[in-house]
Amino acid sequence: MKNNLCLIGLAFILFMFLATQSLSQTETAKIPKAQLPVLITSAGQSPDVTTVNIIAEEAGVPYDYCDVPTVELVKAGVGLADKESGPGFHVEIHTDLDKYPKGTAYKTMIFAIGASLKGMGASGLTVESELKRLQSLIDYCQKNNVFIIAIHVGGASKRGAPGSDNEKMIDAVAPLANLIIVTKDSNKDGRFDQIAQVKNIPLIQVDNALEIVEIFKQIFL
Repeated sequence: MKNNLCLIGLAFILFMFLATQSLSQTETAKIPKAQLPVLITSAGQSPDVTTVNIIAEEAGVPYDYCDVPTVELVKAGVGLADKESGPGFHVEIHTDLDKYPKGTAYKTMIFAIGASLKGMGASGLTVESELKRLQSLIDYCQKNNVFIIAIHVGGASKRGAPGSDNEKMIDAVAPLANLIIVTKDSNKDGRFDQIAQVKNIPLIQVDNALEIVEIFKQIFL
């Protein structure tokens, strides 16, 4: 009896392993590839963009970061024209400059979605001016074949009723993205499923932000 239970247990473990491998391969097949160099920015100036930066670092994906880049800075490419951080403006350059020298055109832009009135105020922005800035960046990306990734990791706290500041940021970016990545808590109402289906955009949903580390590896590396 004991031996039979052991065999059943081993069979169950093997079945779960194969099922997990199968699921992993299916999910991987749905993940599109994006190219380096990449620029990370915020859509709404919430602290969630810091989470996305950490995810990129943990995944070993080199990146440049600017909280409020203009189209002119994006056009300047890697290094963001050597612009320095200052009040209401922050820049970080982590791109491998040996592989992608300063001035190399960005191939991917990642937008971390989440509205913060405090964050926008610190950058001298209103909701309206932030939306206008995002639209100009997305227009540039679409005209120059820059791959757009929209990420929402803020969960329910960075959502809201239709017309809220957070929903406006989602509307400004997600329907125009080439890929949407969300945490399950950010998509409880299926809002991102709806956008993905209507606009035919690949959608990746994860249980928590940490899982995006592996997603980034599959996208970029």
